[in-house]
Amino acid sequence: MSHSTSTFDSLQLKNVGRSFGGQDALVGLNLTIRQGEFIALLGPSGCGKSTALNCIAGLLPLTHGEILIDAERVDLLPAERRDFGMVFQNYALFPHLTVEKNIAFGLQMRKVPKPEIKRRVAEAIALVKLEQHATKLPGQLSGGQQQRVAIARAVVVEPRLVLMDEPLSNLDAKLRLEMRTEIRRLHLALGLTTLYVTHDQEEALSMADRLVVLREGRVQQIGTPEELHNSPANAHVADFMGYRNLIDLTVTAVDGSAVTIGDHALSLRGTACEPVAVGARVRAAIRPEDLLVVPPTASARGDNTVSATVTVVEYHGREFAVGVTTATGRSLHVRSDHPPVVGSTVELTADPARVLVFPSEAIDLDSLSVDERELAEVRQ
Repeated sequence: MSHSTSTFDSLQLKNVGRSFGGQDALVGLNLTIRQGEFIALLGPSGCGKSTALNCIAGLLPLTHGEILIDAERVDLLPAERRDFGMVFQNYALFPHLTVEKNIAFGLQMRKVPKPEIKRRVAEAIALVKLEQHATKLPGQLSGGQQQRVAIARAVVVEPRLVLMDEPLSNLDAKLRLEMRTEIRRLHLALGLTTLYVTHDQEEALSMADRLVVLREGRVQQIGTPEELHNSPANAHVADFMGYRNLIDLTVTAVDGSAVTIGDHALSLRGTACEPVAVGARVRAAIRPEDLLVVPPTASARGDNTVSATVTVVEYHGREFAVGVTTATGRSLHVRSDHPPVVGSTVELTADPARVLVFPSEAIDLDSLSVDERELAEVRQ
């Protein structure tokens, strides 16, 4: 397959918004996607990422803003005239058509000459490694094979943008990993521009050039995987980027961005991500892999440590995932290279540079889903 014929320099979302019955599902999305980029829209369910994708695809009209390709508006065009390819979560294959015919469908709709359809379908089938299955019906294929057909069908029309909505969520863990690699390979091999919706941060980090993190319809941060991983903009992004330990504490000392935070039972040194004052309520974010169990062989109690009781130990291959509880009843997730004994007291330590401190946002419990509310109440 040739590289996409209908290329563009940039696709621009300007203040894109969508409301349903007065409720905002998406607010003020501003994003410029460059030709050849792989962008992931990331966030919990109900955060607006699928709404954003459907607005770009033309399946939902915008309530605000505009979508431009090289300064020409496309948001007023019907979906079929935007020249975008779509891969859905549920594959949406025609059950009565063979693999070949499913893939050929979009080309026939575009009145592509028969010999060219034949050639392009054969190339697409080879790309997704389904040569042995070309004449089978979707019902005779596994979930992963059906997903490959859906991807081949989307890219065979050489769209200027490929939109993917949680395409791997129905597959088992091993297959998800394989398909992640496969989608990234096709993206590069075909010079595609891809917009990918997922709630799985690992998936997004491993595949995307840039990530857009959404929460309640609003963009929280846009950046490269590395930027979001190392410098999340706020506690919500941190939570989404695997900083599973979110601890609400009070600032007791400030020295530039180096802060000391604590409550009556624990004191920690960390790094403030924006200025905070002594006495302020803050939320500290620490990844489990940055909160380490001090080995029992360590001679002296180290710096920046917290005592806690071990409640659960899981073996994870090269290391152990350990659940602990502090004196005030906080649950924390930590990592250890030795299995501590359940019920024993351990010392935890963290590098102050990896303890990120954010100003506490007043959480409005009423606006949260039941799951989020329970989590918030536990954390407060």
